[in-house]
Amino acid sequence: MKIVCDTNVLVSGILFGGNPRSILQASTRGEFENFISPDILRETHEVLLRPKFGLTARQADGIIKYLSDSFETVFPETRVKEIAADPDDDRILEAALAAKAHCIVSGDTDLLRLGAWKKIRILAPSEFVAEFFS
Repeated sequence: MKIVCDTNVLVSGILFGGNPRSILQASTRGEFENFISPDILRETHEVLLRPKFGLTARQADGIIKYLSDSFETVFPETRVKEIAADPDDDRILEAALAAKAHCIVSGDTDLLRLGAWKKIRILAPSEFVAEFFS
């Protein structure tokens, strides 16, 4: 199954654990094909550098390298304007479209509100785990 994880899932999985970490670990083991894009990596890096997380630039760079090495990178050619409230969410949709993903995993309410987009399901981490982990 091909998935794209939103930035909030990546950050939560790396820093805090829970369902997001379980999803990232399963992807690393090859249970799911997890796709990222340069835009997702850029946004994730920016989020990791927020003072509230207390990470150094070197630590954030290491996390980005881990994500780059662990997941397949896609380079979306189609730009999307679907989420007016937060255009960064459109980058997630673009990556999912480029990856031909089956599912987007996100904690973002704007994305979750869609439910699905172009036949790509959008699930919260808890929903994804409940449905796809035995």
